[in-house]
Amino acid sequence: MLPVAALPVCGILMGIGYALAPAVMGAEGPTTGAAYTVGFLLVKAGGALIDNMAWLFAIGAAVGLADDHDGTAGLAGLVSFLMMQQLLSPGVVGAVRAAVGSTLEEGTVDYIAFSKIAGNSFIGILAAVIGATCYNKFKSTKLPDWLSFFSGKRSVAIITALVSIVISVILLFVWPVIFGILVALGNGIAGLNGIGAGIYAFLNRLLIPTGLHHALNNVFWFDTIGLGDLKHFWAGETSADVGWDLGMYMSGFFPCMMFGIPGAALAMVRTAKNKKAAIGLVVSAAICAFVCGVTEPFEFGFMFLCFPLYVVYAALYGIFTIITYYSGFRAGFCFSAGATDLVFSASLPAAAKTWMIIPLGIAAFLVFYFVFYFAITKFDLKTPAVRTTMWKKAKRTSSFPTTTTLRLLPVFWLLSAARRTLPVLTTAQPACALK
Repeated sequence: MLPVAALPVCGILMGIGYALAPAVMGAEGPTTGAAYTVGFLLVKAGGALIDNMAWLFAIGAAVGLADDHDGTAGLAGLVSFLMMQQLLSPGVVGAVRAAVGSTLEEGTVDYIAFSKIAGNSFIGILAAVIGATCYNKFKSTKLPDWLSFFSGKRSVAIITALVSIVISVILLFVWPVIFGILVALGNGIAGLNGIGAGIYAFLNRLLIPTGLHHALNNVFWFDTIGLGDLKHFWAGETSADVGWDLGMYMSGFFPCMMFGIPGAALAMVRTAKNKKAAIGLVVSAAICAFVCGVTEPFEFGFMFLCFPLYVVYAALYGIFTIITYYSGFRAGFCFSAGATDLVFSASLPAAAKTWMIIPLGIAAFLVFYFVFYFAITKFDLKTPAVRTTMWKKAKRTSSFPTTTTLRLLPVFWLLSAARRTLPVLTTAQPACALK
């Protein structure tokens, strides 16, 4: 939870900055004046952390997972992250493949897969797990006298580096396979119309912690297989110019981000024992989501505490995307599905029935609220600032997991598929496509 605590203020800064200076994100708007200057600074200040969430996880999560929360674990996490990010970069992978008679050509699925490694939150979390595990295991290591300088905590970074090399070699083979499977899956569901859009929205949210949602985004938002929903929408085209219902892969996110997240946040506040803490964590995140569609502060605030609830959250996105498709509401985004992008996209030729955001939004708010409220209270689920029966029995004054739970979180994170949302990378990215 330590890295997550830095996200709400980042989202607020970016939301306000985007409202003042939409041109910073590539949308239409003035590029001079006091409002633009202030907005530019706020966007860059907030983006400095949100764009580097992987670093936050690599250091902060490692400290949190260490037995005694020592900063040495954070250093080890950073060592692991930097090493894996470098070893799995397209340049290094290409050189390795060239040495064994293979190639890594730009534009291929493998190349795109390795280009997503840089700044990937999953790699940051994996690095934190490696760093913390090495710290907990080797912090008291005793070496011979002639190597005594590297005894104890000083040995942790060295061991972490060696382990990270091994993990990088494994990912060298595994990562492109996983990424390729997701691209193939995207190709398969692209022809399912509204149902396919719902499946995409569900997988988009579900894969956020790993960063692998970028594989699907490249299929549906850009021109990996000739779709490019986002690119064609903002190019001023209509459904008549393409082979699908333009905007169908973006529209469903608007009611969920603008209204669904505030509804879920209200449920968390109402079920929280420490309501002040809950308000500070989730209400500010809900405002970010409504204004500009920055969802990381909300999603990362509970996905690791209660992944089953996050799966339900992702499923609601899929359901509302299907409903939105058949309702005829169409809107697009440059940055994300917030109110600011809704306003700017409403004037584009492909936009349709934008007034439907009102009934769709009300429905999303109510459904998210009641589903979250029922799930949290019925199954005693853990969300930010919630302390229910199990926590009381443990006699904990903190709202965060016990030490035993923290030790199990690495396994939980990896099995549950641990986003980096900003930016969505593509080999042919339009000027406005910063998410």
